[in-house]
Amino acid sequence: MTREQIFKKLDVVFRDVFDDDSICVAESTTSEDIEDWDSLEHINLIAAVEQEFGVKFNMGQVVTMKNVGEMADIIMGQLSE
Repeated sequence: MTREQIFKKLDVVFRDVFDDDSICVAESTTSEDIEDWDSLEHINLIAAVEQEFGVKFNMGQVVTMKNVGEMADIIMGQLSE
């Protein structure tokens, strides 16, 4: 799966979790950029991303992830294993 394909799928997941069809995530997107992205929605987002891609984030990855680009890096790494 290419990075572009990952971001297209992430757009769909983010739009679903935050119920906002205008969301288009980028490498630098953070919780500051999405109004409803709080700690509770972060948990829902992580679960939805894990389900969509068939990956599992460990706690260290969840707490150190700074932006969507880092999320995509982790997904790519797990999909290539």
